[in-house]
Amino acid sequence: MITFNAYTFQYKDSESPALIDINMQIKKGEFVGIIGPSGAGKSTLLMSINGIVPHYYTGDFYGSVVVNGLDTVENGCVALSRHVGSVLQDPEVQIVTSYVEDEIAFSLENFSVPPDEIDRRITESLELAGITHLRKRDVAGLSGGQKQRVAVASAIALRPEILVLDEPTSELDPLGSQMIFETLARLNKEYNMTIIIVEQKIMLMSQFSERMITMEDGHIRTDMTTVETLRQSSRLIEMGINCPRVVSLARKLEEEGLYNGAYPRTVDEAAQMVKGVTGE
Repeated sequence: MITFNAYTFQYKDSESPALIDINMQIKKGEFVGIIGPSGAGKSTLLMSINGIVPHYYTGDFYGSVVVNGLDTVENGCVALSRHVGSVLQDPEVQIVTSYVEDEIAFSLENFSVPPDEIDRRITESLELAGITHLRKRDVAGLSGGQKQRVAVASAIALRPEILVLDEPTSELDPLGSQMIFETLARLNKEYNMTIIIVEQKIMLMSQFSERMITMEDGHIRTDMTTVETLRQSSRLIEMGINCPRVVSLARKLEEEGLYNGAYPRTVDEAAQMVKGVTGE
């Protein structure tokens, strides 16, 4: 579905590359989490999939990025948007209309989706994002978290094969964040949608992603299953990445020789781990 081949990108007027020699493949239907410290190149990686790099942000481009058979240099953002839906870190950047309903309809109308189908998709997308009650609301009166959910609903309305998200829960409380990830999991399972997400809430993301990529200084440092990544917690801490407390607990128990199993990804799994250690 997505192939990075010896890909390096340096923004115009930047002193060093944002991404360096990226070689990676993402298969259809994968749920991939991307983590790393600030400035690691995570957002640039996402923007290289949807074509914002190099068509909006220009610079020196080496190697290739191919998305569903389309070279991202030869095909612009419009062509790629038929395959890739995007949710940016700041929802204000991508919301272009005044009302929630109109915002979701905007891209559907541009791609000539029939009116009856547009109405059905608006209803379904609002339900998936948990914001059915906001359908007639003025966007200007929404909170940051509500705007973030509108951006998610707009992106999934087109039913893209690939959905890239840059910290989509940054404006949301824990309940709202959980709902967004549950929505993504449903899209992944029911529609076989490929999900690629940059997220700081590693514990939440680790409950849903099966593959996790860590980035640092423009390089991919690790690319493995989520369970395997969590076992690299010491290295993650060195990189400035906050590890979930359940992972820190498992690592401490392992260091004390009390535990040697898979690292937990949820509180319930951590509770089972502790019961196994204490025998209670």
